Amino acid sequence: MEWDKEKFRKMFPSLYKEIKDGVMEVKLKDLYRDPWRNYLPSPEDFIARARNQKEAEEIIDYLERIGEISREKASELREKLMKGGIEAFGERRTPGYYFRKAREALREEIEKGEE
Repeated sequence: MEWDKEKFRKMFPSLYKEIKDGVMEVKLKDLYRDPWRNYLPSPEDFIARARNQKEAEEIIDYLERIGEISREKASELREKLMKGGIEAFGERRTPGYYFRKAREALREEIEKGEE
């Protein structure tokens, strides 16, 4: 792909200057490892998003129906749900849960780097 040099300069003046002058700046805080990269939620993660036991049961039924979990796994999850309720699946995954956890992980990583 080719760009007209002058058009690029007008559209991206700072980037043009950095490329032209050979000035590159990378901040260490930008190089942190993304804790959620390649993360695949488990059935327990989906259940932990449920607002009540009925929703949790629907999630288990759905995952079993689409073949995401086996009949045996579904039975284990139902039993865990019956014995311990939704709380048995850990902290409830409310909107923003994973962003908060990523921010906590980043904060911990930065603090380790400062030691």
